Amino acid sequence: MLNRVIQQFGLQIQEMNEVEDSHSSTVCRSKLSNGLNVFLKIPYTKLKFQRELEAYEILKGRVSIPEMLDYWHGDEECPGAFLLSELKGKPLKLDASPEVAFQVGVLQAEMHAIRPPAGKKLIGIQNEFANWSDFVEQQFYSFAEDVKVLLDSRLYTQAIERFEKMKHQLPSPDGPSFVHMDFRPANIIVNDHSVSGIIDFESVRFGSAEVDFTKLYRDFLRFDSTLYIAFREGYNSIRSLIELERVLPFYQFTDAFNSIGWCKRRGLEKNAVFLEENLERLKSFLQ
Repeated sequence: MLNRVIQQFGLQIQEMNEVEDSHSSTVCRSKLSNGLNVFLKIPYTKLKFQRELEAYEILKGRVSIPEMLDYWHGDEECPGAFLLSELKGKPLKLDASPEVAFQVGVLQAEMHAIRPPAGKKLIGIQNEFANWSDFVEQQFYSFAEDVKVLLDSRLYTQAIERFEKMKHQLPSPDGPSFVHMDFRPANIIVNDHSVSGIIDFESVRFGSAEVDFTKLYRDFLRFDSTLYIAFREGYNSIRSLIELERVLPFYQFTDAFNSIGWCKRRGLEKNAVFLEENLERLKSFLQ
């Protein structure tokens, strides 16, 4: 399939390496014969291709993202493909400076400030904001079918009861905002002391901004209060940050639960480490 995409874009590739931290789509960093570095991306499904295509149209000129050099709608065998420019730098690391954390806050707030485009019909990106509680519940119970076979009945029942209790304690949704749904360090590119931008828009929605802090907190913000404070200041410089303490416990819990179900769907063996991490997180929330 990859060779077909290369032919479709008419590329002369000198060197190509697959990106490791891409859990769904196929992403390859390619050096062309003219020395230019580009990325080839084949989304996991046609729906994810359509979401990403619409996201690039919506975010262009408003949030720092790669340039979409070309795209192909695909065929019966291929869900579609993108040819993207390179954002200089590497994924966000834990040793980032407060300056970088501030810029991450700005980047996310700029994205969350984007509202559904008036008069434009979107095919791939759904607007879930009006029924946000239903959307969160549907996601949870969809994954519950997969989680149920992996947990003992007592723990599973505890998880369901905890979800039902916590969802009623959430504040009013914050939006409608453009939410990434996978806003984590691997998708935030940093070049020295400057944030280059954000990548990967296969899961985006219009919804409540509160959902988008979960993975960033899980993998970055919780380790250093200085970075957490800098991030908050950056975010607040663009739009008001909600009281994260009110929503993070719920979304951390549902993220662990849903991630267990995701591992079941995508393969237990190849996602064994991620599965174990989330099983431990879920158990800690239920203690």
